[in-house]
Amino acid sequence: MACKVNKETEQQLFFHNYARLPLAITHGKGVYLYSADGTPYLDMISGIGVNALGYGDSRIVGAISQQAAKVIHASNLFMLEPQFRLAEKLLEISGLSKVFFANSGTEAVEAAIKLSRKWASLSGQNDKKEILSLSNCFHGRTYGAMSLTAKAQYLDGFEPLLPATGNVNFNDIDDLAAKVGDKTAAVFVEFIQGEGGIHVVSSDFIEALKTLQEKHGFLIVADEIQAGCGRTGKFFSYMHFDVNPDLICLAKPLGGGLPLSAVIGNEKVRDVFTAGNHGTTFGGNPVACAAGLALVNAIYEDNLMEQAAETGEWIKHALEKLAAKHSQIQEIRQYGLMIGITVNREASYYVQEALKRKVLVNATSRNVVRLLPPFTTSREEAQQCIDCLDEVFSEET
Repeated sequence: MACKVNKETEQQLFFHNYARLPLAITHGKGVYLYSADGTPYLDMISGIGVNALGYGDSRIVGAISQQAAKVIHASNLFMLEPQFRLAEKLLEISGLSKVFFANSGTEAVEAAIKLSRKWASLSGQNDKKEILSLSNCFHGRTYGAMSLTAKAQYLDGFEPLLPATGNVNFNDIDDLAAKVGDKTAAVFVEFIQGEGGIHVVSSDFIEALKTLQEKHGFLIVADEIQAGCGRTGKFFSYMHFDVNPDLICLAKPLGGGLPLSAVIGNEKVRDVFTAGNHGTTFGGNPVACAAGLALVNAIYEDNLMEQAAETGEWIKHALEKLAAKHSQIQEIRQYGLMIGITVNREASYYVQEALKRKVLVNATSRNVVRLLPPFTTSREEAQQCIDCLDEVFSEET
């Protein structure tokens, strides 16, 4: 008997981790997802920032098929060409020295936490253990990553958290100066916060961070899990600023839709990890790495970073026109194709109303409608989203 894919069955089968939309998807094409009856839904969230090329890109599909026919998994006991080729590409882009592959953003953050503390330990400073992050951030849901994530909704009931972790108030230079010190091993920074509602770190804060790093000797870790791989118009969001991080955490779009993440480190940390210090059974899976290389090559071949910047700017201007019409819109924040629309009520309302009109958007940070469209989104498709939002705001009661 066929399994019924609906909310009732979902409640029976799964732990209640997700507030799923009442929509069963069968396939995708371009920037559209399709339900069982063939109805297309414009996807302006792209798998929460994963599907940078949309759905069904022939280069991604071809790379997956070709590698799967050779070997799907062999483990990190062996040297696998797709890993080598993707690692070379990431080091070329970043200018850094070494790569570690894992499966998800939170795993990348966990690896970076361990690497930071091991680096500090090797420096001979046994009390240099503290890992800091910024308020309103999101770094993941495993214990180390969750300990850096500064929102009560993710922490309540899971204490005690990882010791010697803490938060600096976002863009607060005085708080930064008060909290970092010689015991600080690393400061984790989302240069553009995604889950937090699309907020950018200020240039003054970054300059202060760099000055304090010179004084106290800690690592700067760039969390590029949502903002990386070209979404902001540059391959890494930190490239919009005058800063050179020691570590980069990368995930979401990296595997072309397959689970893949990376930690990329500079010369300072290149020799910190030794055999057995850290590892993963599935990280750097050859099929995922083949898809990842196809993704990165496509981003450059199709000038998709430039397209992301241009399309994002166009969407921003269109949203500004909506803001002039609709008082519900309080603020628009846009960096490439990371777009946040602050509204005067729970943003989940607009998610549900857009869904009725066959457009998929997302709610984050309670009152922010978030858009993370595929880089391949055309102006016509972007206009469809704008028309939908205009209608939703016009009909709100």
